[in-house]
Amino acid sequence: MSEVHLVCQGAICKCQFGTAPDTLKVKTQSKHFINDWEAKSKLTATDKDIGQTFEKNTFGNCSKTNNSPCSPAITKWDGFYDKITLSNNGKPLLEDSKATCAIAGSACIEIIKNGQTCEVTKQNVKNSDPQVIKVINPAMSLNMDEVGGLQIPNL
Repeated sequence: MSEVHLVCQGAICKCQFGTAPDTLKVKTQSKHFINDWEAKSKLTATDKDIGQTFEKNTFGNCSKTNNSPCSPAITKWDGFYDKITLSNNGKPLLEDSKATCAIAGSACIEIIKNGQTCEVTKQNVKNSDPQVIKVINPAMSLNMDEVGGLQIPNL
């Protein structure tokens, strides 16, 4: 990966010993949001998100336990971003971070989707090259503001 993104609430994780993915829930902090215009749902995941920190708390069946139902318990995260410390004393997780499970005993849980989604805002459009916007969407014309000779929608 050339770019590595931060991970947030809603990231999809999978275990190399499990049969299904699960969704990460941030339970250790409620102040730091990323990729969320209204700062309501995309909490930044940190290395402090350990224990049972998934929505379903299962990765399906676990091959480490003879295909019995999985019940992951994260004991630690490796590969987090260590240049920032959040208010919960946690370090933000990166999309190439890996978690160690108490059952599997290795860094077997990986992040397959970081949880971030693209949200286009009015400021994004204002910061864009007007000529590029004209090429991408020549039909932008409803209830517009003028920005550098280009009309953009009121978002």
